[in-house]
Amino acid sequence: MDNIDFKRTYIYGESALGNLKKNQTPAYPRNYEIWYTYAAGFNRGLNKAINDILRAKGKISTQELDTIYNEHLSPSRLSDRVDEVGSEISRELRSIVREVEDYVSTASSYGDSLVGASQDLSNTEDRQVIREIVAQLISETKEVESQNRALSEQLAASQEQVLELRESLDTIRYESLTDDLTTLANRKHFDRSLENALEEAAESGEPLCLLMTDIDHFKKFNDTFGHQTGDQVLRLVAVSVKQNVKGQDVPCRYGGEEFGVILPRTNLRQAVAVAESIRKAVMAKELIKRSTGENLGRITISIGASTFKPGDTPQSLIERADQCLYAAKRGGRNIVKAETDPGILQENSDVA
Repeated sequence: MDNIDFKRTYIYGESALGNLKKNQTPAYPRNYEIWYTYAAGFNRGLNKAINDILRAKGKISTQELDTIYNEHLSPSRLSDRVDEVGSEISRELRSIVREVEDYVSTASSYGDSLVGASQDLSNTEDRQVIREIVAQLISETKEVESQNRALSEQLAASQEQVLELRESLDTIRYESLTDDLTTLANRKHFDRSLENALEEAAESGEPLCLLMTDIDHFKKFNDTFGHQTGDQVLRLVAVSVKQNVKGQDVPCRYGGEEFGVILPRTNLRQAVAVAESIRKAVMAKELIKRSTGENLGRITISIGASTFKPGDTPQSLIERADQCLYAAKRGGRNIVKAETDPGILQENSDVA
C-alpha cells in the first residue's frame, strides 16, 4: 500500500475506532466494517440509517448495527436479489413451455382430425355424414383458434413479465456499480474500468489519462456544517464532473471526498484542459445550505493528472495521479497539477 492510500485509510480507520468506542460497540470485524464504511461515506443508505438512529437515540445498539449490515453491506444481499429475479424468470419460462406444449399437443390432434376427416369425406356421399364431419371440424377449428388466442395472450403477458424482470436485473447491476449519493460510478466500477482502459491503451497505443480530484478542506467543512451539507457538497462536485466529461470518459467516486476520472483516448494536455474545466465549474457554484438558505460561499477542488506509460498497472497510474494531487494541495489548493510539471513526482510530504 502506498503512502497516500495509507493516509486515507488510516483516517477512516481512526474514525471507525472512535465510533466503536463512542457507541460501546464490540470491535468485531463486521462492526468495524460498518463504521469504516460510515467514515468513508460510500454507502449513502448506510449513513442515513445510522444518522437517523443517532439523531433519535444518541447511540446505536449492536442489534441495530446487525440490521444495518444485513440491509446495506452483507455480501449476499445483491446475490439474493439476483437469485430471486432468476427464479421468477425460470418460473415464467416454465409456464411458457407448458403452454406451448399444450398447444402443440392440440395442434397435433387437430392435424390428425383433418387427416381422418379427409379420408371419411372421400369414402362417403351421405349428406348427413358429411354434415356431421364438417360440424366436427368446425368445432375443433374453433377450439384450436381459442387456444391459439389464449397462447398469444399468454406469450404477450410473459414477454412483458420477462422484460420487467430483465429491467430488475439491470437495476441490480446498476446499483452494484453506482455510488448511491453522487450517482457516479463506484469504486468497484472504477477498478474494473481502469483495468479495461489500461488493456485497451496497451493494445491500441492510444493515450490514456487519469484525474484524481479531492475537495479542499472537506473534513473541516463537514465538521462545521454537518454531514447533510457535506453530502450536498459531494453532489455538487459530482454534477460538475459529469457536465465536463465526454461519453467515453468514466467519472467515479473513488474515496470519501475524492473522485477519479478515467479518460480513454485522451492525451495529458487534453486531460489537463478537462481538469481545469471541472475545477472552474466547481469554483463557480455558490453553496446554499438547504435547511436555512444560508450562503456558505464557494468550495474548491485540487486535481492531479497522470498519463499511461508502457508497463503501467492500475496502482502505478493511480499513485502518480495521487502524487500530482497532493502536489496541488501543497501548492496552495484549487489548482491542477500534471505529472510532467517540474518536481511533481518527488516524495510527498504530509498535507493537512
